[in-house]
Amino acid sequence: MFRKVLVANRGEIALRVIRACHELGIRTVAVYSEADRESLHVRFSDEEVCIGPPPARESYLNIPRIIAAAEITGAEAIHPGYGFLAENAEFAEICERSSIVFVGPTPDQIRVMGDKAQGRRTMRDLGVPVIPGTDVVRDADEGLQRAREIGFPVIIKAAAGGGGKGMRVVPDEESFPRLFPTAQGEAQAAFGDPSLYVEKYLVRPRHVEIQVFGDQHGRVMHLGERDCSIQRRHQKLLEETPSPAVTRELRAAMGETAVRGAAGIRYLGAGTIEFLLAADGSFYFMEMNMRIQVEHPVTEVATGFDLVKEQIRVAAGEPLSFPRTPMQPRGHVIECRVNAEDPDRGFAPAPGTVTTFHPPGGPGVRVDTHLYAGYRVPPHYDSLLAKLIVAGSTRDEAVIRTRHALEAFVIEGVPTTIGFLQRIVRDERFVRGEVDTGFAERFVSEGAGMQRAAAS
Repeated sequence: MFRKVLVANRGEIALRVIRACHELGIRTVAVYSEADRESLHVRFSDEEVCIGPPPARESYLNIPRIIAAAEITGAEAIHPGYGFLAENAEFAEICERSSIVFVGPTPDQIRVMGDKAQGRRTMRDLGVPVIPGTDVVRDADEGLQRAREIGFPVIIKAAAGGGGKGMRVVPDEESFPRLFPTAQGEAQAAFGDPSLYVEKYLVRPRHVEIQVFGDQHGRVMHLGERDCSIQRRHQKLLEETPSPAVTRELRAAMGETAVRGAAGIRYLGAGTIEFLLAADGSFYFMEMNMRIQVEHPVTEVATGFDLVKEQIRVAAGEPLSFPRTPMQPRGHVIECRVNAEDPDRGFAPAPGTVTTFHPPGGPGVRVDTHLYAGYRVPPHYDSLLAKLIVAGSTRDEAVIRTRHALEAFVIEGVPTTIGFLQRIVRDERFVRGEVDTGFAERFVSEGAGMQRAAAS
């Protein structure tokens, strides 16, 4: 096992990794930008190194400074968390050349699956169903020609990244020439690569992902699904397990398919195979995330296993500790992401100082956060403030507990999405489990329509 791990991230995930390391008896090194000098991950680590000014490109994305921090402190491994460098093949390769263990997949695995078009080809060749689509298209003319062959509506996607960047839904042929360059410019700005591909757009599917894990001894397994259908602008807002739409038989089929894909590339560490689930029960590979997910606590609570500690053990060469029998979720678990965003201003990021912070508690309630009263939310990074994870013996109980927990969650000083989440979990369609990937967008539009009607 490692003696010292550097955590190359910030916020709640940095705290989460530090806690897992300490429980394993591992010392930790926190890196931080000047904007995060007073952050809790700095306070609770064993050592800390400032790696630059607030902009991420000069600090959390600055590979030479992070490697130097690891070498100066004698860290044997680097845990990248999620975001930033977590899926950067160059960073993983530099770690390898520097004799530092990268807690994650191999550089080659990141390259193969990080290129979305190549990832689709790889999964298709391994027998994983994929949505009809293209490889990278050279320009808008080729893209339009291929879109006609696939049939509208289609979706344009960035080949080099995810998170909703460089992505546009194209409802018809007339819209394609206008939306293609917009997606191209956004892909270039977000990933430094304007490459795009086109695939068939499924109408009102669910987004269901399978948590997979692989070790250095050739074993790959899955830990069930998470339903991530409630999302806005391709950013997840609420996740749950088990999915209201997934039967025991479908869970087994999706899990076996995900394991076949991950095993086919000899995947190492924690990863997620993401599927779109159609109303008829058919499912299609969308992409693979090669890191711990923001929503990993959902699976932790449902299975009783610490996924971050498992990542570290696997990176140290230990075999998977999970049982070999397929896991079924215990009870029901819901996670709500609380962001520093202003729903009244189109969910614009809302940095500022937190004046009051009171997290909820009680049976089945967990809060992962880096907040405290007096904490200043910087404008430079992701707006995630906290994750509320609630468990119940049934979905109905989990929903009721989630409502009460959101009502008891107090964050003052900055606008948050707590009120919006409260409305979501009281909506009858959510209560019935009748949601899809467009639900949140329609929910927002309905709210705006009611506000306009009240004002007129």
